[in-house]
Amino acid sequence: MDAVVVGAGVIGAACAEALSAAGLRVTVLDRGPLASATTASGEGNVLVSDKEPGPELALAQASRRWLPDLLAGLAEELGPRLSEVEWQPKGGLVVATAEESAGPLLEFAAEQRAAGVRADRISPERARELEPLLTDRVAAAVHYPDDAQVQPVLLATTLLAAVEQRGGQLLPGVTATGLRPGELLTDRGPIPCELVVNACGPWAGEFAARCGAPITVLPRRGVVLVTAPLPEVVRHKVYDADYVGAVASGDADLQTSTVVESTPGGTVLIGSSRQRIGFDDSLQVHVLRELARKAIALFPFLHGVPVMRAYGGFRPYTPDHLPVIGPDPRVPGLWHATGHEGAGIGLAAATGRLLAELATGRPPHVDPIPFRVDRPGVAA
Repeated sequence: MDAVVVGAGVIGAACAEALSAAGLRVTVLDRGPLASATTASGEGNVLVSDKEPGPELALAQASRRWLPDLLAGLAEELGPRLSEVEWQPKGGLVVATAEESAGPLLEFAAEQRAAGVRADRISPERARELEPLLTDRVAAAVHYPDDAQVQPVLLATTLLAAVEQRGGQLLPGVTATGLRPGELLTDRGPIPCELVVNACGPWAGEFAARCGAPITVLPRRGVVLVTAPLPEVVRHKVYDADYVGAVASGDADLQTSTVVESTPGGTVLIGSSRQRIGFDDSLQVHVLRELARKAIALFPFLHGVPVMRAYGGFRPYTPDHLPVIGPDPRVPGLWHATGHEGAGIGLAAATGRLLAELATGRPPHVDPIPFRVDRPGVAA
């Protein structure tokens, strides 16, 4: 079977890798450079700490379990030069800095523990042992040993390198324009195939409409600050308790919550913002100021640390906050893998595996029903 994946971000790359591992001949195309859009504007979060019990958490848990094995297999297949992704299973720390947010944080963690997440309530003193530069205004803290970090572009390009090594084809700079039986239409001519995966991220709704099967996927803007390189100053992925509420919110207005972490290169990444403003990619100074102000409240040492740059991007948002994974019953041969919003890095491994299982008739490792395209509010 021939498959074409439209979109060379981390979700498209994971689907392509899983399909090629299952024996399909895979072509990956993107209208821009590989892994240059949503994936390049992310932080590399591989989180279980920010998801309430339900289908997305189950997908995140499956992805977290599978990703280390997947990376080990790719390292053996590709060698060290092509498989370095800066994998850091460093754990996460969530803190409440006000008494009114302590109770909800601890209740949320208890619900997650009931769903199988390692969420360890720790004292404020223990939180500062884990993060010595953390504010002393800690009302409650939860340690998540399974939270991790990966360099998102390296992860995507490693997955794509495996596809290419197995005989697949990578076509950057090619735009998909539509679909008809047995072939994908592009601005470089048709590509024969039996299966097309819509992995266009925030632009998935646009491509789906071109194929005659519109879906509701909207862009949600996010911005990240990057400091100048420092010695290792933040040991975990640390965020405040408001982050979970911001992730789950469907509000279009600006929402910010603090996420702070160090990278192997020494920079500190500061997020996060969420805003539905279409595809407006202008950097808004008031958003940057809000991120900086909240980060300093969590880590006072950041006051006076220079910000080297800021970057932003669009995440694929669905109204029910769940990804869309699987076949589209309206158009034979059309499949979707999109709608992961800011969790795509952490959900990629399980998403690719699930899509390949469904495409090849193998038993799915997670329940695919919640992610079907024909659920209310998604199939337009």
